[in-house]
Amino acid sequence: MESNKKYWKGLEELNNTPEFVELNKHEFAEPVPIEEVLSGTGLTGKTPRRNFLKSVGFGIGAVSLAACQRAPVHKSIPYLIKPEEVTPGVANFYVSSFEGQAILVKTREGRPIKIEGNPGDLFGQGGISSQAQASLLGLYDTSRLKGPMQDGGDTGWNPLDSFVKAELAAIKASGKQIRLVTNSINSPSTLGVIAAFAAEYPTTKHVTYDAVSYTGIIQANQNSFGKAVLPHYRFDKADIIVSFGADFLGSWISHSEFTRQYVTKRNEAAVKSGKMSRHIQFESGMSLTGSNADVRIPIKVSQEGLALVNLYNEITGTTLPGSKKLGNNIADNAIMLAAKQLAAAKGRAVVVSGSNDVAVQILVNAINSALGSYGNTIDLDNPSYQYKGNDADLVALVEEMKRGDVGAVFFLDANPVYNFYQSSAFADALKKVRLRVSFAPYNDETAAACNIVAPNHHFLESWGDENAVEGFYTLIQPTINPVYDTRKAEQSLLVWSNNAVKDYYTFVRNTWNNGILAKGGLAGQNGWDTLLQDGFIKVAEKPATPVTFSRDLNAVAQTILAQGNKLTGGEGKLELQVYENTSVGDGKYANNPWLQELPEAVSKVTWDNFAAIAPKTAEELKLEEGDLIKITANGYSTELPVLLQPGQAQGTVSVALGYGRTKAGKVGDGVGKNAYPFLALTNGTFQGNAVATIEALGGDKVVLAQTQTHGSYEGRDIIRETTLQEYLKKSEEKDHGHGEHEKKQTYDLWEAYDRPQYDWVMAIDLNACTGCGACVVACNVENNIPVVGRDEVRRRREMHWIRIDRYYSFDEKGKTVTEEKEIDKLEDLDHVSVTYQPMLCQHCDHAPCETVCPVLATTHSSEGLNQMTYNRCVGTRYCANNCPYKVRRFNWFNYWNDSRFENYLQNDYTELVLNPDVTTRFRGVMEKCSMCVQRIQAGKLNAKLQKRSLNDGDIKMACQQTCSANAIIFGNKNDPNSEVSKALKSDRTYYVLEELNVQPGIGYQTKVRNRLTTEA
Repeated sequence: MESNKKYWKGLEELNNTPEFVELNKHEFAEPVPIEEVLSGTGLTGKTPRRNFLKSVGFGIGAVSLAACQRAPVHKSIPYLIKPEEVTPGVANFYVSSFEGQAILVKTREGRPIKIEGNPGDLFGQGGISSQAQASLLGLYDTSRLKGPMQDGGDTGWNPLDSFVKAELAAIKASGKQIRLVTNSINSPSTLGVIAAFAAEYPTTKHVTYDAVSYTGIIQANQNSFGKAVLPHYRFDKADIIVSFGADFLGSWISHSEFTRQYVTKRNEAAVKSGKMSRHIQFESGMSLTGSNADVRIPIKVSQEGLALVNLYNEITGTTLPGSKKLGNNIADNAIMLAAKQLAAAKGRAVVVSGSNDVAVQILVNAINSALGSYGNTIDLDNPSYQYKGNDADLVALVEEMKRGDVGAVFFLDANPVYNFYQSSAFADALKKVRLRVSFAPYNDETAAACNIVAPNHHFLESWGDENAVEGFYTLIQPTINPVYDTRKAEQSLLVWSNNAVKDYYTFVRNTWNNGILAKGGLAGQNGWDTLLQDGFIKVAEKPATPVTFSRDLNAVAQTILAQGNKLTGGEGKLELQVYENTSVGDGKYANNPWLQELPEAVSKVTWDNFAAIAPKTAEELKLEEGDLIKITANGYSTELPVLLQPGQAQGTVSVALGYGRTKAGKVGDGVGKNAYPFLALTNGTFQGNAVATIEALGGDKVVLAQTQTHGSYEGRDIIRETTLQEYLKKSEEKDHGHGEHEKKQTYDLWEAYDRPQYDWVMAIDLNACTGCGACVVACNVENNIPVVGRDEVRRRREMHWIRIDRYYSFDEKGKTVTEEKEIDKLEDLDHVSVTYQPMLCQHCDHAPCETVCPVLATTHSSEGLNQMTYNRCVGTRYCANNCPYKVRRFNWFNYWNDSRFENYLQNDYTELVLNPDVTTRFRGVMEKCSMCVQRIQAGKLNAKLQKRSLNDGDIKMACQQTCSANAIIFGNKNDPNSEVSKALKSDRTYYVLEELNVQPGIGYQTKVRNRLTTEA
């Protein structure tokens, strides 16, 4: 399975530009004078992380008080640990829930320090997303409001309650409308509070919308089947997946769950059995999902609807009116082949679309109905409640406010002044409302337009519950007393509606006692205690039944084709697509530095959004990477730097949502540009496609903080890749004695040491890793890794101990739908394959870093780990120079005690967010992956206290634990029955740069793609 392909990290490496060559002559980014660091303003990144966290508002003096108080009044029972008061040095784990996912919260000395997935969770089964990992930091954010506000000034809860109740009474008497605007709510208790509030104030209407809308799918299901629900997709039951712009592994609906499902059909067992699923992706911008597809076909935004029409025609043998070919031979051929594959896999196939257009989703329903997907790969009987928004309701609210019909409006987890497509119109209409209340924990864009701000608790301070999917209920419980003078939004509504139950904890208990506990076979106090230990209840699924699609599609097809024609770009115009990326997402977490510095999955850009354009299109427009351009669409203009993106469809431009915040906090303010105004209300839903004009602005180029080409392997063999067909053929030859395993002869220059008990190693399956980056954030949180900011990343000084390398390659062999032909470096950049590779310290047995360290700061342990002794390190950087994997990081600044950074300090309590089990490093030492040695020691100690041997799986690395794809496996190589030993025995296993005889301790499993060939 040796690969003859050429793999390259970015266009600089492919073209071997002079700038790239010059940068890679220097092993290290040179230091800058401290005066230059101190001259930086705002969030340039010149302040390194430990001071950086202080400067941007993550100093947490108030937390010390909250953490030192006794546990919450209503005792929260630690997960699997006997309830007890805080014991110094001993961690407690509490169950909770994040966006419907069951999680565990690790606390030390009364303060939360880490979030991990609950193994029993329906979605990730122990894995969680980067946003869930990073959400911990919001608890310690001093940008949060410290208490209630009225008319822009501080107030107390009692006067605020009196004012709001008096206003509501007056509004009720006047007959004016009351509106409660929220993002999707699936909490049974919260919905109960809203119902009780509406009963007290009968003119109340609950308006639900989502910044990234799924109204199109919900309304299409209503129109097609009479069920206004978001389906529960089951990619683990699909042999063939065809997606049209749905980034279901990156940001679409339930990406952690879909990742876990997707990988079950593509892991070692699926590959060996030859039953690996096949994934075909049609899209304009290169998404995380598209980059993982077996076959990816770039098509224009205007062609996505037409491609679906043609797919329907091929599957059903009919011809909808107005149908025509795309005029793209590769895409037309792929649609024909995909239709044959789908038809052959009836009942085991699924087609999804990322469009929010109702007509497009109705057509998708028709295709899936013809394929027998309902009741199998698509479940309408156990729907998802993660998104329930109705775009039309929010538009209607603006008109109601303009007319003066609304007397009061409340905003809960909603920020329409930022993310509504006509934000200025919304803000102007809001001024006509008498009582404007926001429950935002920050003085965000919408809160700043309100006369009352009643700041909500952080979810780690709260009681609550969630019901993200039919039959799956999760509990939220507090892990710390409120840090600031905030109050649960639901409790405020209870107080203002004169509810007999004033305490939200009691309301939650009543909700569960009156029905939910019984659904899970529990009851009374014992049932509640069990719930506090487990964190969730699973009710047996309802039988998923097929549904019949009987709508006439002629008018639907005409609507789709007409919309496509409107999106066709003319001369000098591009087709614009806005999307939600894998790091900052919809912008809710824009003030989180862990997420801002997480490289976006495909582009590897941090701290910015950009205009992604195909290299061929850029050449036609005389644009280069970093050029600043003005994009105008739907009456809105903004300026963004150009990023040349291989795989981008020609004639299109993609821009990420979630940036351009003005009142996010000290981290998020002014980062990137707002793309929400590019949205338009089309056919009753918010849609992010438009025709855009592009204007080059000239001037200096913008240097994006992009991490991908920080270092080079100088053309060495790093990635191994094959096709399922080739793999099965070679496996069959080996089974019949026709193949030989390649063995590389190695030489030892010194005596090897025995490892009688433990030999810690790792296996990483490239077929399972999707490149999402959750492991990067988990490692940051666990190991106190610095955030350095935009400018330091530009200087190649990011401090991540694990990185996800992204490699491009051309399809140079195999008769695929992209056809065999001579490679044109611009034309064929549209058709590239992408492979992701997690890269961290390989813990080599013949570690080249160890032999060059003059002070023995890096040494080898008797358990196979490459260790760092920080107080020995004097910063020679010889080890980094000698490391072939370039996984060592040098910290240039002392972020704790350097008086020259005092201008950035706010208080002295940033330590409270750090893991006390991990040494904090000072200026001038090397940092790298330690294989979470603190977890290894804790696991061994726990087994010793229980007087038993250490079991396989007792110890999980932070990166391993968060991965919902189970791509990373850690364990003891000496145990032949361990999961890692079995993984490393796979015939797909190889070791990166093993020809150097460094004997790495991490084995990778070869990437396998199930190509769609003309013979398939």
